[in-house]
Amino acid sequence: MELKTIGLTKKFGKKTAVNNLHLTLTNGVYGLLGANGAGKTTLMRLLCSLQTPTHGKILLDNKNILALGEDYRSLLGYLPQHFGYYPDFTALDFLLYIAALKGLNEINAYKKSKELLESVGLSAESRHKIKTFSGGMKQRLGIAQAMLNNPRILILDEPTAGLDPKERVRFRNLISAFSKDRIVILSTHIVSDVEFIAEEIIMIKSGTIVHFGKPQEITAEINGQVWECIVPTSCAEKYAAAYNTSNLRVLNDCETILRMIADHPPIANATQVPPNLEDLYLFYFKTIA
Repeated sequence: MELKTIGLTKKFGKKTAVNNLHLTLTNGVYGLLGANGAGKTTLMRLLCSLQTPTHGKILLDNKNILALGEDYRSLLGYLPQHFGYYPDFTALDFLLYIAALKGLNEINAYKKSKELLESVGLSAESRHKIKTFSGGMKQRLGIAQAMLNNPRILILDEPTAGLDPKERVRFRNLISAFSKDRIVILSTHIVSDVEFIAEEIIMIKSGTIVHFGKPQEITAEINGQVWECIVPTSCAEKYAAAYNTSNLRVLNDCETILRMIADHPPIANATQVPPNLEDLYLFYFKTIA
């Protein structure tokens, strides 16, 4: 399966949210990174055919998705950043309802709903009303509903929002297991989530792709520009404010380790270290959301 964008552009009045994107996606997990307003959600909505391009087109195996219509949408699973639910539905009833909308027959809908509730750790709460759920539980239910129709293309917008570290590990394992023979696109501000599971990273800024490739390949741009140094704890905040700092770790009352991005050693005892994806994100967006 191949999903391709050709000159994909979306404008809202004078604002260009997505600008002349050329992408080719095949089976695998793609991490979509960018600051708020970078165009990530607009791109995902275009790929889900929820919005139409101003210019350009999206092709699935060389066929325009707008012409494919319902045949294309039947292949999709989508979790928007804020998904809608009925608070008085139980988790199981909600999945059965969504399954009916997606055209699953009653037997398959029940079987798949039970399997997914188990996968996302909600089996024990399947008969509880959604309004009693925590934010993380609602998010896990949202992930389950996106996967109900066993989609060939799974698009997840901020799927780990509201999940605690243990839940995020469960999510990463779930997506890794699910991604075989599928296209999975996930957007997140939590860089470590995509660094662990994404085979390719799409970094977008102001509606334009600034990087597209494997994590270890795209971080090569800032080779020689990432430093670690030990500073007096009393001065750590001053150094962190003065330089592009990706991490601050207190060793003890006297010493703190800083990780900084700069084209030269920020202070005399700085040691050069290999860059990671979070360093690259900070290099482009200055602050980590």
